Amino acid sequence: QVQLMESGGGWAQPGGSLRLSCAASGSIVSPNSMGWYRQAPGKQREWVATINADRSTIYANSVKGRFTISRDNAKNTVYLQMNSLKREDTAVYYCMRAGIWGQGTLVTVSS
Repeated sequence: QVQLMESGGGWAQPGGSLRLSCAASGSIVSPNSMGWYRQAPGKQREWVATINADRSTIYANSVKGRFTISRDNAKNTVYLQMNSLKREDTAVYYCMRAGIWGQGTLVTVSS
């Protein structure tokens, strides 16, 4: 059973940066597609970005050009570098792999 653990959330000012990490542990046979999602207060969870096993990436339009997803297969870890943060990026961020979700990490963007 694979487990996911997010970290790196916190507070940032508008225009600031944060880097999230998602570490996978357990029965990992080979790299798989992994994604970041977020859920803002009072809103549904939405997809943010995906990185595939071949390291190809796709992004939601709302974060394209500001966020970068990457992975370190040796560490079974996926990252989300978030730059030029906006207030509307405030949310709990979750990583997901093959239908398994982490517990989430809170990102708050405010002045």
